Amino acid sequence: MSFVAYVTHGGGPLPLLDDPGHRELVASLRELAGAALRPRAILLVSAHWEAPVASFTGGAHPQLVYDYYGFPEPAYRLQYPAPGDPALAAHAASLLHEAGIEARVDSERGFDHGLFVPLSLMYPEADVPVVEMSLLDSLDAGAHWHLGRALAPLVARDVAVIGSGSSFHNMAVLMGRGDPPGALNANRDFEQWLWRTCRNGDWDEEERGKRLCAWRQAPGGTFSHPREEHLLPALVCAGAAGKPADRVFSGRMGEMSVSSLLWQPGN
Repeated sequence: MSFVAYVTHGGGPLPLLDDPGHRELVASLRELAGAALRPRAILLVSAHWEAPVASFTGGAHPQLVYDYYGFPEPAYRLQYPAPGDPALAAHAASLLHEAGIEARVDSERGFDHGLFVPLSLMYPEADVPVVEMSLLDSLDAGAHWHLGRALAPLVARDVAVIGSGSSFHNMAVLMGRGDPPGALNANRDFEQWLWRTCRNGDWDEEERGKRLCAWRQAPGGTFSHPREEHLLPALVCAGAAGKPADRVFSGRMGEMSVSSLLWQPGN
């Protein structure tokens, strides 16, 4: 058995460039990795890849995609030479097909920063095979919950399912372009809603999925996520885990609180 985790990966490559505003976040990701069992392989759902159908990297040695701009030159020399896992990509696609969900394997796609930034902190040796998975470009919450449910059998095969996004992703606030009254309160309210919803042991998974899919009605929901792509990996993870989350790892991006969640086997 392996684990499921939803991680906040930070602003572009900044967690790997010793940015002062990301130091708490960096520490929380390293703590999460230390608390989890080392997996045989990783399936990582990235907020930075959207496709018409669920897609998986199928190359044996994917290159990095530096999908950001305006950062110092060292940001474009970062390396994360983790091997791919074509067999895992094919198996994950087959699980979706069995659930009636269209899927494809893309042998040319590389690893974007939603993958190589958090994994550089969690598994710096780059020796765990990784497959990256896209979001659906429909950004439909229910569809992503069902993706997770279909992928749940991977966890029993010692594959970690990691959703890489951000529990807070209002870019205007993060970049200092807007500071509406109540920003910190809205941020705090949504963080607490996310923790409670993922960790509540009184609900069955159907109820949890229904509540997560209604995230827009959560306090601070649309303020924290004007566009939902950085939250959707959490829905995939909650669906794959099939149980309440076990731990929350808190950090900060600038003034804003952010968090990551861990579902461990047997708890």
